[in-house]
Amino acid sequence: MNEKKIKKMGNIENCPVRNVIDRIGDKWSMLIILLLADEQVLRFNEIHKSIGTISQKMLTVTLKSLESDGLVKRTVYPQIPPKVEYELTPRGKSLLPHLLALTEWANKNMSNIKASRAQYEKSNA
Repeated sequence: MNEKKIKKMGNIENCPVRNVIDRIGDKWSMLIILLLADEQVLRFNEIHKSIGTISQKMLTVTLKSLESDGLVKRTVYPQIPPKVEYELTPRGKSLLPHLLALTEWANKNMSNIKASRAQYEKSNA
């Protein structure tokens, strides 16, 4: 591998793959993207109830991160009480085929991965 590629891959800010995976590969982002893909538009509390195990603070942080990357659109309606809805942007929707392919791969391979992990743990205990 040439030095230019090594330098680019070594710095997360300059490596597109690492940069994107770092943002969507956390514990919650993919779940939120897939949930919004299924439901189209959701309010904060609907997302929170659907995921269940995410704290309100972490949901807020994750939604802001997805919004800053242009994957999720946040719409605030000027009413009392305020109404806020979230939906995928065209960029977020363009990510879906890749996330769905990864989901399919994970579903097909999870039992073998678990078996490999168990074998590894057994042989390295």
